Amino acid sequence: MKIWRWVFVGLLFCTALVLRIDAVPTERISGSAGDVLDDDPVGRLKVFVYELPSKYNRKILQKDSRCLTHMFAAEIFMHRFLLSSPVRTLNPEEADWFYTPVYTTCDLTPNGLPLPFKSPRMMRSAIQLISSNWPYWNRTEGADHFFVVPHDFGACFHYQEEKAIERGILPLLQRATLVQTFGQRNHVCLKEGSITVPPYAPPQKMQAHLIPEKTPRSIFVYFRGLFYDVGNDPEGGYYARGARAAVWENFKDNTLFDISTEHPTTYYEDMQRAIFCLCPLGWAPWSPRLVEAVIFGCIPVIIADDIVLPFADAIPWEEIGVFVDEEDVPNLDTILTSIPPEVILRKQRLLANPSMKQAMLFPHPAQPGDVFHQVLNGLARKLPHDKSVYLKPGEKILNWTAGPVGDLKPW
Repeated sequence: MKIWRWVFVGLLFCTALVLRIDAVPTERISGSAGDVLDDDPVGRLKVFVYELPSKYNRKILQKDSRCLTHMFAAEIFMHRFLLSSPVRTLNPEEADWFYTPVYTTCDLTPNGLPLPFKSPRMMRSAIQLISSNWPYWNRTEGADHFFVVPHDFGACFHYQEEKAIERGILPLLQRATLVQTFGQRNHVCLKEGSITVPPYAPPQKMQAHLIPEKTPRSIFVYFRGLFYDVGNDPEGGYYARGARAAVWENFKDNTLFDISTEHPTTYYEDMQRAIFCLCPLGWAPWSPRLVEAVIFGCIPVIIADDIVLPFADAIPWEEIGVFVDEEDVPNLDTILTSIPPEVILRKQRLLANPSMKQAMLFPHPAQPGDVFHQVLNGLARKLPHDKSVYLKPGEKILNWTAGPVGDLKPW
């Protein structure tokens, strides 16, 4: 243990300049990624927002205002943004994209977790409505429509991976573009062409907890959260595929690691005092820790095999983060202490870039380069639609009776 303490002291000494972010200039993202991050979507696309009965959105929110602050709130704020966005058109005939505002994650348990069981029926009901009242869905069966589905496993609508895989993506959404937080390569719940976005983290709340930039980063590795989910995974090993349990079992007594299940009031401040912040998978690969780490300049240590990260064409995740395979978690201390100080320094310079932070936020009001604009950029890059997405008269591709029997019941 003495050796590790000396390594820790040595690292802090060697990175003294690294830990003074005010003395470190920010670094622009090189190449096309930096250009993509700064793109302005205005003038490149037009979006028509369907006017749905309030039972699909506003009334649901009125019943439970917690939906405005939980990590699944992207669907609410994307709707609000589009209503006043300059890309919105009131003439559907000139629209490039069609948006259906359905709040499928706003059915919460007493603990504030979304219940996904009604979501498929709610989404089917909304699609039936727009296909009956407007002609645009039927022209393409949704190929020029996009939906925000911020559930754990997107449009598979379940929080447990095994059941989400069994369900698969809601059949009626097979041709639509999905904007979702879930992203994992070669997974049935991520369809080709989806746009992966960060989860919602309250921007004003994070702003209120900023500490002076001169504050030294005296914590080497930081993490707060569950290591085991006894309530949902009593036998262990399924939650986080065992990765979080491995973190605790291997490093709970390691002085380099400040890890705990307790969530202190100084959580945001502590992240700003840390060099590395662990971002392991939970039930799903993603979590708000990724957003928080970027905002607070803490190098994200991403432990989630095959994860697809938000706006990967614009944010150089390999350059700002550290990727650790789930099976390599027992070697986490060796991996992190082996990173040269100059590499840490460059990662911190990139994280200090305001454009990087802006692309992870849902600010109110919207600001150039934020999540809303990155989503629109992603949609604009898909234009023009290929002629093959438009169906011939009488042509049908989607099966309206496919899926679990329970999903076919009226909502």
